[in-house]
Amino acid sequence: MTTTTTTTTGTSVTYWTETDSPVGRLLLTAGPDGALTSLSVPGQKGGRSVQDGWRHDTGPFRAAEEQLAAYFAGELTDFRLPLRAEGTAFRERVWAALDDVPYGATTTYGAIAARVGASRPAVRAVGGAIGANPLLILRPCHRVIGADGALTGYAGGLDRKTRLLTLEGALDGRSGRS
Repeated sequence: MTTTTTTTTGTSVTYWTETDSPVGRLLLTAGPDGALTSLSVPGQKGGRSVQDGWRHDTGPFRAAEEQLAAYFAGELTDFRLPLRAEGTAFRERVWAALDDVPYGATTTYGAIAARVGASRPAVRAVGGAIGANPLLILRPCHRVIGADGALTGYAGGLDRKTRLLTLEGALDGRSGRS
């Protein structure tokens, strides 16, 4: 399970670092308390980029880098990191529901909508909230697929989504939808 703290207030200092991974260079950001606020990949729709005034410091990211390396090595199935996502109450409910999708499993947009108490017509809004997830990989939006099993949309690109689901064994028949 991912340790999550959610807030809608801003922070005055943003720390950042970059690290290599099998899915490309990862940009991580954190607030002064060390909670991760984003994980972005190059070319990500809505992804972050380094801003003036941010402080480059690898210190706040040691645990994240270690856990990401273990995840990509197939040795870690559950991140245990402090996270802080900033979004509307609806987005925060959707992002919290993502945290409940287990490693190696997939779910659908409709199932996430049901988990957060959204109506069937709200599935599109759920998709928008999932697409706005600022913590790729750590908050597993890559585990959400279309109702027909299609690998639909992923802010980091469908190739990365496929690679992450393959790493987790979700595409080889070893696990199914939650």
